[in-house]
Amino acid sequence: MDLDLYDEFGNYIGPDIADEEDEEADRENIHEDDISDDEAENGLDDNRMQVSRAVDMGDDDEPRNQIVLHEDKKYYPSAQEIYGPDVETIVQEEDTQPLTKPIIEPVKVRKFNLQEKDVPETTYSHEFMLDLLENPNLIRNVAICGHIHHGKTNLLDCLIEQTHPTLIKKAERDIRYTDTLITEIERGVTIKTKPVTLVLQDSRGKSFAVNIMDTPGHVNFSDEVCAALRICDGVLLVVDAHEGVLLNTERIIKLALQERLPIVLCINKIDRLILELKLPPTDAYFKIRHIIEEVNSLIQTYSEDPEQTLLSPTLGNVCFASPQYSLCFTLKSFGMLYGQAYGADFDVDEFSRRLWGDIYFNAKTRKFQKKAPQTGHSRSFIEFVLEPVYKIMSQVVGDVDVALDGLMDHLNISMTKEEQKENIRPLLRNVFQKFTGEFTGLVDMIVKHISSPLDHARMKIEQIYSGPMNSPQVKAMVECDANGPLMIHTVKNYSTQDATSFHILGRVFSGTLTENQSVKILGENYSIYDEEDSRVLTAGKLFIHESRYKIRISKATPGCWVLIEGIDEPIVKTSTITEPRDQEVYIFRPIRFNTTSVVKIACEPVNPSELPKMLDGLRKVNKSYPLLSTKVEESGEHVILGTGELYLDCVMHDLRKMYSEIDIKVADPVVTFCETVVETSSLKCFAETPNKRNKLTMIAEALQKGLAEDIETGVVSIDWKAKRLGEFFQTKYDWDLLAARSIWAFGPESNGPNILVDDTLPSEVDKTMLSSIRDSVVQGFQWASREGPLCEEPIRNVKFKILDAVVAQEPIARGGGQIIPTARRVAYSAFLMATPRLMEPYMYIEAIAPADCVSPLYTVLARRRGHVTSDAPLPGSPLYTIKAFVPAIDSFGFETDLRTHTQGQAFCQTVFHHWQIVPGDPMDKTLIIKPLEPQPAPALAREFMLKTRRRKGLSEDVSINKFFDDPMLLELAKQDYGLSYAF
Repeated sequence: MDLDLYDEFGNYIGPDIADEEDEEADRENIHEDDISDDEAENGLDDNRMQVSRAVDMGDDDEPRNQIVLHEDKKYYPSAQEIYGPDVETIVQEEDTQPLTKPIIEPVKVRKFNLQEKDVPETTYSHEFMLDLLENPNLIRNVAICGHIHHGKTNLLDCLIEQTHPTLIKKAERDIRYTDTLITEIERGVTIKTKPVTLVLQDSRGKSFAVNIMDTPGHVNFSDEVCAALRICDGVLLVVDAHEGVLLNTERIIKLALQERLPIVLCINKIDRLILELKLPPTDAYFKIRHIIEEVNSLIQTYSEDPEQTLLSPTLGNVCFASPQYSLCFTLKSFGMLYGQAYGADFDVDEFSRRLWGDIYFNAKTRKFQKKAPQTGHSRSFIEFVLEPVYKIMSQVVGDVDVALDGLMDHLNISMTKEEQKENIRPLLRNVFQKFTGEFTGLVDMIVKHISSPLDHARMKIEQIYSGPMNSPQVKAMVECDANGPLMIHTVKNYSTQDATSFHILGRVFSGTLTENQSVKILGENYSIYDEEDSRVLTAGKLFIHESRYKIRISKATPGCWVLIEGIDEPIVKTSTITEPRDQEVYIFRPIRFNTTSVVKIACEPVNPSELPKMLDGLRKVNKSYPLLSTKVEESGEHVILGTGELYLDCVMHDLRKMYSEIDIKVADPVVTFCETVVETSSLKCFAETPNKRNKLTMIAEALQKGLAEDIETGVVSIDWKAKRLGEFFQTKYDWDLLAARSIWAFGPESNGPNILVDDTLPSEVDKTMLSSIRDSVVQGFQWASREGPLCEEPIRNVKFKILDAVVAQEPIARGGGQIIPTARRVAYSAFLMATPRLMEPYMYIEAIAPADCVSPLYTVLARRRGHVTSDAPLPGSPLYTIKAFVPAIDSFGFETDLRTHTQGQAFCQTVFHHWQIVPGDPMDKTLIIKPLEPQPAPALAREFMLKTRRRKGLSEDVSINKFFDDPMLLELAKQDYGLSYAF
């Protein structure tokens, strides 16, 4: 500032300012030519001019120079000379942009999963793979399933190494190739199912396109396994040779048999029997045989097919593997090693058939026999399979410097000097790679015992398609007709790299999908009677998903798994994709999960103005997890329901970091409760409609034990015909035939654990008039069973009987607005009169720990209302397996507590198992609930109900007056008076 132009008070005393309008006119007339060369060369001082760039298009859409300048500037350089040609500048007033916003925002790279920059080289051409995918007979769709840390992903990594030679070094550095999420790598556990399509060769050199789905082993993510099995034709069950059959192994067997999928078995990590347990070969054989017998026992228990094929190494549906050392073989593939040594006259098939069971080789007669030639003689499997593996491992691990050269000569393999100098594990891996070769035995097992999409099509369609089996769509799907009507079932939504949209994974059952094809997307709520849940969109790019990279394709044919771009907006969980012109199309059934979401948390943004971002994030995270559900309570809190603590922890990570990028507060986890009754209603409850023209009478009673589970698991369906439904209830649950044929609905939804029965007599009630309001009464029943009267939790295990009904003659007087709320109110009344109780979820716990850690487990469970059902030693192992039950509400932090008490030696898995009645009467108002104090057992139900009502913003207690009409209250008062008078 020039101080000569201002007085001591800061007033301007310089020369007069020119007229502003004249200066404005002068500024508008300034042109580049009016500025001298010196001024243009020297530019202007930063204190005299501030210039920022912008784009301003003229009327002819051509860039033009525009200069807007501050009022106190006199000389201006050319914009072209400062910034170059075709650059426009705009000068703005100060402080028009907030300080928190940068002038030039940095490019934000969001990376949540690992992807290859380029498509890596493979042992086959991608064109060859696409040709194989056009032939359904040469495709196999397999899911690799098993318990956590049993080696599923490592087994798949071995196949990827064999088909992707350029990824071998990378695989050694980061073995778990299909764990692409950053969270999966940090946690060391698979969270999402990952599809991979590989071209694999069997022992005869024939190539097959094998679509493999790598699934999580943690029981919290069993919903991912359910989604994977929906589009697979078989299951490769992986069992750790050390740990054996555990919790999730049993659940997967049960699920696979429910889905009518064939099972093949892989006894994995057999190196642990040798290097960790140090078992003799005979003990290792009995350990392996015990595992196979255990799996077969579970198959026989859960299979409904009396001719179900069992597992046996002699049948070729059992293989043995050690992915860490690149070892995998079946009896036949190991027998082929002997065939290579003994020449063409050696019968591999006959030899391999004799390598399992109580069969012995007599060296003198050179024959196999069922009786041991002498005491202590080894079985053929031990002599010809286990002992060679033991010897190779012992020589490499024990004295590699002396024994390696002789071992290489004996096995007829060669290695470079660099390979011979490696450490023990890489060296042992190289030895087995060169000795046993590629995993052709595994491919043989998959090809032989898992059907192709064409052979398995009819059974698959019967299992998952909701429409009639004589439709043109079904015929095309059964024949895998590429020219038939388009039918695709989508089961998974995979987030893009920047987490802004999703790619949809589905299986093509018939027809051909091409890029930019117009398709009709049918949601889970679509039906031919209600077409609201449907959209017509254009499919974008199509890909074959290879875990860390994608192969773009122009079309997808039957049997293929295809990743579709650009159609994710209307799809929430699963969908059916067909052609727009097809009208009579039924959807594929929604996925039936083998667990329930019982753990819930409430969340809200730290900054309330960011609520829309959180809602968008909730919508996206709901798409990402198959079993996740979100809802809004009446109090306004946003609730997320999941299967367990780890599950919800992963959900919240994705919600905070990937999909919303905001700070979110989370309340303490709680559980879902259910409401039930233990007796029959003490009186007939009735309710009148608001117009006093209709009246419904109803009672409630408890269902028989096991019936609710049969309804939920699909053993019985409301869609059956009345005759079949009646026979089921009459034969299995001893119902009266008339009552069994009068079932109106299950609720909530079509597979809910409650039943509505019409128990009226034709002599007392006009059945025609009652049938006219049936839909409205069912809607009221569904509403009531979805939100019970105690704390608006679902009702469970209750049968509602309609005993009487008065129905108005005029249709306008018996509309849904009159009947639906009345049916709900009378259902509540009957429920409250039948001794209501709360039910809480119980978790099943399976823990593995050393013997000295069993006692602390009892201590931890005792503090959490839990109890142990069994503890037994793990066969062939120094560990113990402990099985227990604990209430879900007391299970939070259990795993951390257990590890603290056992110094990290115990490992457990927790999963929902059953519902159990909470001790105490929730309606007992005499109990005083003290805050911040543990309540005794008789007060638990009351405490849970009150705290749940408070959290949901409901009134403090349940009021009977809210649901009872005045005549009903009068009737109740008369009954109470009669009882008191009688005493």
